[in-house]
Amino acid sequence: MRLRYQTHGTDEEFQALTAITADPTCYSQAVGHPQWRDAMDQEFNALLHNDTWRLVPPKPDMNIIGCKWVFRTKRTADGSVERHKSRLVAKGYNQVAGEDFFDTFSPVVKPTTVRLLLSLAITNKWTLRQLDVHNAFLNGV
Repeated sequence: MRLRYQTHGTDEEFQALTAITADPTCYSQAVGHPQWRDAMDQEFNALLHNDTWRLVPPKPDMNIIGCKWVFRTKRTADGSVERHKSRLVAKGYNQVAGEDFFDTFSPVVKPTTVRLLLSLAITNKWTLRQLDVHNAFLNGV
């Protein structure tokens, strides 16, 4: 991979020391790499630890909802790998409203809320810190 950038008015090319590869798109692509297996283990163990689900025998009239792994490489500002992150997500597009679910929740922070909090922090000279939540379980028991 070649990188090209402008430095003090001169045009220089550098050979990248490490190739930036695309994230896996499925389990079979990720399972062969130790860093992705570790990320999947961490996610799966957190799901078990938080009692996220309970296995029950399926009934003939049940709509079985599958799941899939989603993979993302988190990088630092300089482009180096910070960590590998995987999530096991339900294939919600297979659900039927009124049968498989009745309520929809969207726990998302709105941009106006973020701007308000940043404004308050600047006004009150508060210290700001970034937090990356590994596993969030909202509306739990």
